[in-house]
Amino acid sequence: MNKRNFDYEANHLQIKNTIHKLKASATEMQLDLETEIEAVMIKLDELKKQKYKNLTPWEKTLLSRHPDRPGSKDFIEHLCENWVELHGDRLFGDDAAIIGGIGSLEDKPVTFIGHRKGKDTRDNIRFNFGMPHPEGYRKVQRLLLQAEKFKRPVITFIDTPGAYPGMAAEERGQASAIARTLMALTGLRTPIVSIVIGQGGSGGALALAVADRTLMLSNAVFSVASPEACASIMWKSLDKVEEMANTMKITAQDLLHLQIIDEIIEEPPGGAHLDPAKCYQGINSTVKKHLDEIVQLPVNELLRIRQERLRNIGCFTSLLCTD
Repeated sequence: MNKRNFDYEANHLQIKNTIHKLKASATEMQLDLETEIEAVMIKLDELKKQKYKNLTPWEKTLLSRHPDRPGSKDFIEHLCENWVELHGDRLFGDDAAIIGGIGSLEDKPVTFIGHRKGKDTRDNIRFNFGMPHPEGYRKVQRLLLQAEKFKRPVITFIDTPGAYPGMAAEERGQASAIARTLMALTGLRTPIVSIVIGQGGSGGALALAVADRTLMLSNAVFSVASPEACASIMWKSLDKVEEMANTMKITAQDLLHLQIIDEIIEEPPGGAHLDPAKCYQGINSTVKKHLDEIVQLPVNELLRIRQERLRNIGCFTSLLCTD
């Protein structure tokens, strides 16, 4: 988060601590201030809720990158039972920035795939800050084809600043790996639900976003590039990064209005990291609802609707670009 939001959180915590001290002092002095203190606490919580209902796109971008937000592994472990992680692309190696495997959802087998970030410096380095190499996307392709073979639905979790742009990744075919993943998802003969849980950046995020239903957490963002990258391209400066974020239409609310996503899953006030259990519950119920709807469709109808959906999004975004 930026300094303004850090200040807000710090001030909110400081006020709460002061109120608790006042409550303790009142108890020692045998003063009955319980009603007044409770009213102040309720008002403080209401102000916090109001604050987080009116975040700017840039503030949402910063919140989506919060290091304590639940990640793909957290959601997978709380959504499914009998989780078994699968590794490797059978060509080069295993990319830790992509987590994938099989689990049970209401006693039915499901393939889970997601981007993986770390919670600290050591894990960030291990998972390459959630930026996959080509072998990560080839692992995704392997798991998708396996899911199709065994008629397992697929659930993907999106949380990445983008695919890794380094020389080694380019040498091993980064663009081709992403393109083939998109092709696999487009024609996959099994239901797909994708959820943007944090930062959805560039083609690295799009590679897991082709789905029959696309959902987003309320403070997540999804964009062709980061606001910083766009500001650097447009103005050669980061001074207008907030203006750029406002212009890009990257929030869940913007994308629902544009009919690019299907539903927003509300986070608790302050972000998913402050009440992960509530966030897990919201994702569980929403994913199950959408999955129950699409698993009823015949495969050919499922593919027809998915490809029509993609064409509509493509035509709509093309019109936006020409305006």
